[in-house]
Amino acid sequence: MKSSRPRGVITRGAGDAKSGELRVPTAIAVTSADLALPAQDERTMPAVVLRDLDRRPLDQTLPELQSLIEQFGHLVVVCSQATPQPVLRRLYTLRALLESDRVALFRPELPPLGVAVLARQLRQLASCDLSPGVLASAGRLLTHYVHAGAVLGSVARLDRVPVDLKAHAKSWLPGTQFAVAAHPEPQLVKAVPGAALKGPEFGTWLLLAKGRLQSDWTASLINSWGTQGMREVPLPAESADWWGTERLIEFCAHLADLSVLYQLVTSVRQSVCHWCGVDVIGDLCVFCSATPPAHHPPEPRALERRAPA
Repeated sequence: MKSSRPRGVITRGAGDAKSGELRVPTAIAVTSADLALPAQDERTMPAVVLRDLDRRPLDQTLPELQSLIEQFGHLVVVCSQATPQPVLRRLYTLRALLESDRVALFRPELPPLGVAVLARQLRQLASCDLSPGVLASAGRLLTHYVHAGAVLGSVARLDRVPVDLKAHAKSWLPGTQFAVAAHPEPQLVKAVPGAALKGPEFGTWLLLAKGRLQSDWTASLINSWGTQGMREVPLPAESADWWGTERLIEFCAHLADLSVLYQLVTSVRQSVCHWCGVDVIGDLCVFCSATPPAHHPPEPRALERRAPA
C-alpha cells in the first residue's frame, strides 16, 4: 500500500521557484537531550528530543508524536544500541499505534557520541532539497564516514569490540589505559606515547567527550589523525553503558561541511521503495524496512535451450 505524501507543505509565493511548493524539513529526533549536539551552522535544523518516553503514559506521548508527523510529514528517530530497552519498546509501540510508515527508527552500529554526530549530520541535510526517504537512507551511507572510539581506563567489561585475554589482564593493572576504535574498523592499542589508531583518510573534525578519566593521549590522536579542528562536548549518558566503564574519553571524527555531506548523498543512485513508495538510496527503506524484491531473470525459451542439430 502506497504511503500518502507529506501533509506539511508550504506554498511558495507567486515569484518563487517553478516547483510551486517547498517541503517542510523532515524532523530528526533523538531519545535524550545529550544526543542533540549544538548546531554545526546556521542551517542546521534543531533536534526533536523525545524525553522520558518510558516514564510518561501513552496518552501523553502518542499525541506528541502524532503532532510531529502532522507538522513535519516524516520523522526519523536516531538512537544508539545502548538506548534502554523500555525506551525502544515504547518507540515501537507508538509507531504501531499510529499505524504510520512516516516514522523511521534508525539504530546505527556506532557508539553514542557517533550516534549524536550522525543525528546532527541528518539535521544539517534536513535543510536541503532531499526527500524524506533519501534523507532517512542517508544515515546508513554517512555511517561509513564516521570514525568513533574512546580512551578507556579498563576494557574488562567491553563487549562491543574484540578484546584479547592479554588486554583483559592488563586492564586490571593500575593506571593502564587503552585506545579503542569501534568504527569503522575495530582496533585496540595501549594508550602510550607512540601508539596510534588507523584514522580517516579525508579531512574531518574531531569531537571529544570526557568522562571520569584524565589522559594526555588524545593530543597524539589529534596529531596522528590530522583533524581540521577539535571541539569538546558533554559525554552522552549512554556512553558508560556502551563502553562498559565510566572512566573514558569518547572521541569521534566526522565530516562537518554541509556541501560535502550533500554531495555524498546526491551522488548515490536513487530508487523508489516498491512497498511504501518513497525515494531511497541503498538496498533498505528505513521507513518500512522493505528491501528490493529478488530479481529472477526470465527463463530462456525452449528453442534456445535445445542442443544444435
